[in-house]
Amino acid sequence: MTPAISPSRAADFKQCPLKYRFRTIDRLEEAPSPAAVRGTLVHAVLEDIFDLPASERTPAAARSLVPDRWHALVQERPELAAMLADDQSSTLESWFAQAGKLTDRWFTLEDPSRLEPADRELKVEVEVDGLLLRGIIDRVDVAPQGQVRVVDYKTGRTPGPGFEGKALFQMKFYGLVMWHRTGRVPDLLQLVYLGDGTVIRYEPDEGELLALERNVKAVWAAIEKAVADRDFRPRPSRLCSWCDFKPLCPSFGGTPPPMPDTSASI
Repeated sequence: MTPAISPSRAADFKQCPLKYRFRTIDRLEEAPSPAAVRGTLVHAVLEDIFDLPASERTPAAARSLVPDRWHALVQERPELAAMLADDQSSTLESWFAQAGKLTDRWFTLEDPSRLEPADRELKVEVEVDGLLLRGIIDRVDVAPQGQVRVVDYKTGRTPGPGFEGKALFQMKFYGLVMWHRTGRVPDLLQLVYLGDGTVIRYEPDEGELLALERNVKAVWAAIEKAVADRDFRPRPSRLCSWCDFKPLCPSFGGTPPPMPDTSASI
């Protein structure tokens, strides 16, 4: 099997090798996060809004999609209903309202009646020197003149100083994959933050994407070494407060389970 890496798993390893191990090698279950699940719901709505005729892509139409998309998610993952029931701060109505607020904000940032995406939820993968780079791109726009824009929705707020690198890493990763896939560097990488209504636009060039490619290869080499040495050390940070694996982490008095006898695959 060709080794493979995605931007999220590469980011996991860069943030904390032990977190990477728990997620990718041990494949330990994590409780669904309301914030992440809300993001999945909103992403589904913003994907499906483009199935409507352009003139019908309105804030009200997006809100009307929320309940059906939520019920579809719960049918696929019944534990999400329990997650919402356990959240004392939310009701089904307030849950839908929170998602609707995010979709409303999107309409203040982009006008879907004037967009016809070339691709939505595009699964991409390309092999580079024996390593498979893969991921899912929220939206790809192609202008009549041929310019390519890669768009990613974020349902949180714009990251503060020191945390913006992860999002830019992901977008440059997608730019690299699209370059190898099509032979053309995307003209624009765009991050749309629905939490605070910020749009970040970035114009990549070949030099930056080649530097990112070297970075990804170095991360993979470090992962391979960690697998061979069976040594995934924790890297404590402020993000530990939100980590489901904290009870198993040696940095907080925990003991990791025995590492499976398997090679890493992402």
